[in-house]
Formats: sequence, C-alpha cells, structure tokens
Amino acid sequence: MISRLLDLFLAYEVDPNVNLIILKGNGRAFCAGGDVAAVVHDIRKANWKSGAQFFSKEFILNYVMATYTKPQVSILNGIVMGGGNGVTMHGRFRVATETSVFAMPETALGLFPDVGASYFLSRLPGFFGEYVGLTGARLDGAEMLACGLATHFVPATKLSLLEEALHKVDSSDSAIISAIIDCYSQQPYLKDQSAYRRLDVIDRCFSRKTVEDILSALEKEYMDKADDWIKNTIQSLKKASPTSLKISLRSIREGRIQGVGQCLTREFRMVCHVMEGKLSKDFFEGCRAILLDKDRNPKWEPARLELISEGMVEQYFSRMDDEEWDDLKLPSRSNFVLPGHAIAKL
Repeated sequence: MISRLLDLFLAYEVDPNVNLIILKGNGRAFCAGGDVAAVVHDIRKANWKSGAQFFSKEFILNYVMATYTKPQVSILNGIVMGGGNGVTMHGRFRVATETSVFAMPETALGLFPDVGASYFLSRLPGFFGEYVGLTGARLDGAEMLACGLATHFVPATKLSLLEEALHKVDSSDSAIISAIIDCYSQQPYLKDQSAYRRLDVIDRCFSRKTVEDILSALEKEYMDKADDWIKNTIQSLKKASPTSLKISLRSIREGRIQGVGQCLTREFRMVCHVMEGKLSKDFFEGCRAILLDKDRNPKWEPARLELISEGMVEQYFSRMDDEEWDDLKLPSRSNFVLPGHAIAKL
C-alpha cells in the first residue's frame, strides 16, 4: 500500500487534471497503522534491512506529503494510529469527526513515534506532544481539533456532502478548499475529562528534562491530589519500554528545532537501530507480547529507566555501522514551486 500511495502521489502531482487529493479509509477505520507484525516476520526470515526498507519507503511518502504542491484533504473517520498518522498529519487539511481516535502507541511496542511524529508532535501546544508520544494516549476528534492535530471537525453525517462539494472544486487554492470545508465544519464540545483540559499539569510534568523527572513530577502531582487521570498516565509510562521512552523523549525534543526532512532522516537512523536489534530487542518483545502471543506482559531489557545511560540513548541517533547501508535519501523537491505551508516545514 505504501508503494502504491507513493506512486499515486508522485503521478498526481504532475497531472494537470488533478487539483487536490482526498484521502480516506475503506471501512470503519481510517488506518490502524503499519503491519509491524509482518515487518518482524520479514526480519526473522531475512534480515533487519528488509524491515528497514519498508520504513524507508514509508518515510519518503511522508516527506512527499509534507512538501506536496497540491492540497491533501484527509478524512479521519474512525481510528488513525501509528503509520496512519504519517499519511495524514503531514497533509494540508485534516478533518476529524466524532468517531475519530488518534494515538501513537509505539512506546508500548518497544518502538518510538516515527513517520515524522517528532516533527508534528513537537509542534503541539506546550508539552502536549511529549505527553501524547510517551503515553500513547488516545484522543478523540474534539481533542484533535483543540490541539491542532486536526484542522477541521465535520460530523460524520456530513462527510458525503463534503466529499461531493470537494469533487466539484476546480482549483488547487488552499483558501478555496478551506472555505468549502468550513461550510460543513462545527466546533465540537471538549469533554470535561479531556487530557487537553489538563494542559497546565502536562506542561509542569512533561517539560522536565528526563523521563525519570517526568515520572517524579507526576507522582508528586498525584500525592498532592489523587486523580485517576494522573494515575493512569503514570501507569502508561511504567508499562512502556524504558528504552523507547528515553529515545522518544529525545526525538521529540530534537524535533522542536528541526525541519520535517531532518526529523525523518533522524527517525530512519533510529528505526534502523531498532530493526537491527543489537542495542535492544524490545521491539521484538513488544510485538510478541502485544500482537502475537497477546499476553500483554512484555519483558523489557533493560527493565528500568535508571539502567539506560545517555550513552546508550546516543547510539540510536548515530549512523549505522555498516558500509553497505546509508542514511535515508529524500527526493529533491527543487523542481516544484512549494506552497508557503510546505516551505515552512523544511
């Protein structure tokens, strides 16, 4: 599917008959993410490079979408998780509904928020991106709109009318397309228990320098005021791979000052180290426990945050020690006149 999408996006970009692209799911979910279990199977059958090649193509697609010259309208009706966010969050328009469910659950799998997530999560208000990326928290459509992951909220009953109106557009002007989506949009109610209403607590805790400091700050908040949301947040962090948490936090922090291409290139280095399995086998253990055996009891190694040094984290951000392997090669976009919102990402 990644290869097909990439081929289509590249072809449509130079097709004068195409003004915009509408991306939607086929069924109840938009996209629950990449088939990581299949990636693990391929790695075990061949070698880590076969898994890394999948991510290479996926990240190139993400980059093309982020720098696309024509508007992309993603209709996020249903679940949009993991890799599904890579093919939507980089596009110009992201339409959530009352059925939307966003999550980046990678730390529970021994992975990290990839597909350019270190770029788009780091640009959410305050330290909400660190919260979402480290805990794998699920957000509904109203929360997606509030934090900026979605650009619009359209009730599911109006989606067919919206698509019909978009099909009639004879322009690639983002202002015109935005105005059309606005006609069907509404302001949803942000539930009282929404994590986004806890942004003050999130900023106090997730702004801390290390994962250990974040956990300590959350535990102090819980001691001051027993709160189920804080308790669940602490539990989510303690269940995740300690290695994943540490490399994810650093990745998102670096993403704050990097362009989308730099983020994807760095994430590709990280994912190659994860696929190779020399530094840690947490990804394979997480897939076993969550996706294959489904005992939901992964045995992480190292098992505790304090056993993971800065030096160990640093290795994930270094080039692969393999003369036959290279960094991610992103396609040149110099032949295109990029719109302002795409140039801002570079």
